[in-house]
Amino acid sequence: PTARALPASNTFTLGQLQYRGGHWDPRPLATPPLMQEVRLRTSVETKDERKVVTLQDPELFSYPFLYMTGERSFDPFSDAELDILRRYLLFGGLFLIDDARGTKGRDFDGSVRRDLARLFPDRALKVLSPEHSVFRTFYLIRTIGGIRVVNPYLEGIHVGDRTPVLYCQNGLGASWERDYLGHWVSPCYPGGEAQRL
Repeated sequence: PTARALPASNTFTLGQLQYRGGHWDPRPLATPPLMQEVRLRTSVETKDERKVVTLQDPELFSYPFLYMTGERSFDPFSDAELDILRRYLLFGGLFLIDDARGTKGRDFDGSVRRDLARLFPDRALKVLSPEHSVFRTFYLIRTIGGIRVVNPYLEGIHVGDRTPVLYCQNGLGASWERDYLGHWVSPCYPGGEAQRL
């Protein structure tokens, strides 16, 4: 695909990855509350609407933050798609993967680990240290939230001095999701509201 430049903007738009198989959009109302929180807690201007992209989308590189979520196994990424994703990450992109179910070791997890092993075969997915900069950028974060605390940690892939891939199995999107009246869609276990954001 041919890349085309988008008009310059200082407004942050979250890109959400659409992929084949599985269920790429189990929590369609999750990202607007996240963008609202980013806007409230930082100086970053955000759009509430996400941009749905595929790995073949020419606009992929216009969205420096790529969010992937799911509940079921999905089709393997093609070698060409992995090449594009690898280039996206090496050029500065950040890839957050969220197991929407808030479970450990299920089929979505297997698909994620399969493709991440192919993405960077020489770099393993590792538990991030509590001293990692992701926990100290705007706030000091001592716990990992989500709909369920399946893992009290994030995993990531380090490339040089960056960690362009982050993976959480706690169902982050499920904890962010509000209905059209502004009510939380799902309760969080075991810690309640403190696990949301």
